[in-house]
Amino acid sequence: MTELRPLTPADAEDFRVARLQMLREAPAAFLTTAEEFAERPLDAIAERLRPDPENVTFGVWDGGELVGICTLVREQGPRSRHRADIFGMGVLDRAQGRGVGRALLTAAIAYARELPGVRSLHLDVMETQAAALGLYRSLGFEVWGTEPNAMCIDGELVRSHAMWLDLGAEPMLKHDADPSPQTD
Repeated sequence: MTELRPLTPADAEDFRVARLQMLREAPAAFLTTAEEFAERPLDAIAERLRPDPENVTFGVWDGGELVGICTLVREQGPRSRHRADIFGMGVLDRAQGRGVGRALLTAAIAYARELPGVRSLHLDVMETQAAALGLYRSLGFEVWGTEPNAMCIDGELVRSHAMWLDLGAEPMLKHDADPSPQTD
């Protein structure tokens, strides 16, 4: 891992390449398909990466290649501004197991802790993503609910676990958390 930083509109093409590869490598991890994402215009992707203190996408670069991404978005409603959400978390296969995902999520958590009034961080993870579930648990996220039939891939129904992190609590690192999904 050479560099971790927020992405800007200038990174739109690199973001597009990395995101497409992530969607192709792990189609069961994302609701968006590679085909859907490929149709998005580059200027729309650049606009999404426009600097905004309440909507930031972090990227990890390795050898000049964007290998990991994670987007944090603060809720905007007057009754939900105490929440922020993680979207589009992904690491290229070739960079997995090297701490890229942990670095991205740690940066997003630290950033969320600095947003005034944000008290909790939320994300969803497909039940098929045991390593991701283990990572989230090791950083203190807890499953608060499971959505049956969240996604259908080639006729197979997949559940999604809703997770949250209490940003008011002391940071907890559970390095030896069980990565297998819990069932209700």
